[in-house]
Amino acid sequence: MNQIENNTLGFERVFAVGLPERSDKRDALALTSSLTGFKTDWVDGVRGQTILDKALPFGVDRLKLWESNLGSWRGHMNAVRTIVEQGISTALIMEDDMDWDVRLKSQLKLMALGTRHLQYTSAKTSPPPGGSPYGNEWDILWLGHCGEVFPEQLEENASKSPTDPDLISISRKYVIYPDSTVPPPEHTRGFQNFSANPFTRWVHISGGPICSFAYALSLEGARKVLYDISVDHLAGPFDNALAGLCRWGRREERLGMRCFSITPPLFVHHRAKGLVSGDSDIQLVDGEESRDIGTTENIVWSVRGNIRGMITGDTMQSQFS
Repeated sequence: MNQIENNTLGFERVFAVGLPERSDKRDALALTSSLTGFKTDWVDGVRGQTILDKALPFGVDRLKLWESNLGSWRGHMNAVRTIVEQGISTALIMEDDMDWDVRLKSQLKLMALGTRHLQYTSAKTSPPPGGSPYGNEWDILWLGHCGEVFPEQLEENASKSPTDPDLISISRKYVIYPDSTVPPPEHTRGFQNFSANPFTRWVHISGGPICSFAYALSLEGARKVLYDISVDHLAGPFDNALAGLCRWGRREERLGMRCFSITPPLFVHHRAKGLVSGDSDIQLVDGEESRDIGTTENIVWSVRGNIRGMITGDTMQSQFS
């Protein structure tokens, strides 16, 4: 677990994907990652208009996908391809507007206990010495998302018997409770019943997360992703395609995907003070609407909200106090 204290959060590399002209987001991410104690390498985002028709994967209907969605897909695929080309054992990929809790490294240590618990069910299958602190039997770790349901709640699993071995397997969870880094229930966003499970975080088999805020790939996972949503085909926006790969690709006759999530997520999109139109480079918003205070859902001690305090050594401030 001590590897998580290093400057790549226990992964071999950390990548951030973003358009080079968004210097505002790069400045903020450089500062927050430095203050948290890790280093990011940038992968330039892509404008969809620059992608040739003949470079698009099989199945893409350019008229149905926004150009910004195509650009997002290509930026992420460039990060994934880097992992494959360079033989990187594990890497965290995040989008350029991410926020997280000041206590991120402590959170990741608890998550790592959960991912190892789900991968290694007995002493006979414990992880070998060395390797990743998150275990060695995973393809994707979904650390940042807009929300997701647990896999046993998906419609394709609704008719399964409670004694079905597959249902039992995908329903397994590692519960982190009480977790002071989870907001009060009235401020926690997602698809779970947080009122009935206050200050609770789960590490679980991925059901199909929404949004690709932050995710980690093993080398084997990166190869599967590069194949499934670039070389073979692409059926929609990148985050939907990646979620679909986790949801439908678990069986060996597909790609045998091994995806794990943490809910509520550890990384979330920050809505910065200033023009609302600056929030996203995918969903374009016109107008001059502005906000005076930046906010981030599901993060208690927001690193974006505590930059000044981290620099000066002041007490950390909660978004929800």
